[in-house]
Amino acid sequence: MNSTNKPIKEVECSQSGQVPSAVYDSSEPLVIRGLISDWPLVKMGLKSPREAGNYLKGFYQNLPVTAAIGEPKIDGRIFYNEDYSGFNYQSVKADLHDLLEKIYNCAEDENPPTFYMASTLVDRWFSGFREQHSLALDANNPLVSIWLGNRSRIAAHYDLPDNIACSAVGRRKFTLFPPDQLANLYPGPLDWAPGGQPISLVDFKNPDFEKFPHFQKALEVAQTTVLEPGDGLFIPSMWWHHVEGLETLNILVNYWWRQSPNYMDTPANTLLYGLMSMRDLPAEQKQVWRQMFDYYIFDADSNSHGHIPEQAKGSLGPIDESLNRKIRALLLKKINR
Repeated sequence: MNSTNKPIKEVECSQSGQVPSAVYDSSEPLVIRGLISDWPLVKMGLKSPREAGNYLKGFYQNLPVTAAIGEPKIDGRIFYNEDYSGFNYQSVKADLHDLLEKIYNCAEDENPPTFYMASTLVDRWFSGFREQHSLALDANNPLVSIWLGNRSRIAAHYDLPDNIACSAVGRRKFTLFPPDQLANLYPGPLDWAPGGQPISLVDFKNPDFEKFPHFQKALEVAQTTVLEPGDGLFIPSMWWHHVEGLETLNILVNYWWRQSPNYMDTPANTLLYGLMSMRDLPAEQKQVWRQMFDYYIFDADSNSHGHIPEQAKGSLGPIDESLNRKIRALLLKKINR
């Protein structure tokens, strides 16, 4: 892949565990060096992977974790199988102790099997971890998860929430793209993907430019960084990110939060309903509906419907949790007719 990608902008971290104020005003990704450098897990990882794993096990609640296990031939790439009838790995329920031992046992292998535990809720699986590993984040009820594995390659994807990813053990390489690179990244199926979110079908390690010619355009605006242990990365909502675990053991803790109320549904559901109800309309009708969406959604503001009496606005009024429930109930009723 292109080695001349633009580096991600870095901001100063005045104190470990304190998220810089610049993060909250940024629409661009930011690297925060040393963000969690004082965490005990980070310090254990600097001693050895086994020290880090043993320390983490002290918080483990002995609940099975979901892990992806792939043969050496996948070279760490979590992806679909060759004919897209399934995935190129097995998804299993595992005990964390056993998973870590398997990672340790193949640490010296040149081409090891892939072991990867994706997003696992810290508060449920690792009780007490957050009390010892704090992050001062000015966000409403962030979702805190832990990710663990050996060398891995996670296809470029996007997430709706804003995200701070913290590298606790090992190093991770991130390659980021702005949301407008959607078409140039050749996204796969909407209905199912290894991590739930649609992923780029391009193999970043060995890109096929004949099959994916516009990927070169995406590379021209790509931003990259390698997070060292203790570093953090702010990934804005909907930015595509490709993630590589570079060491024999990599542990990451991330914080997801939304700038919109929690009761708001994900726009991805609107997209699916639009596929079902609008995509195959005649071109003239689709243009009309584009104008409708512009008027009611994308160009709407507090003055858009001032000609309607307040008591008659219904779904067009200011949406709070109560109105959100009413619209949801109305929509479900219409769908289920």
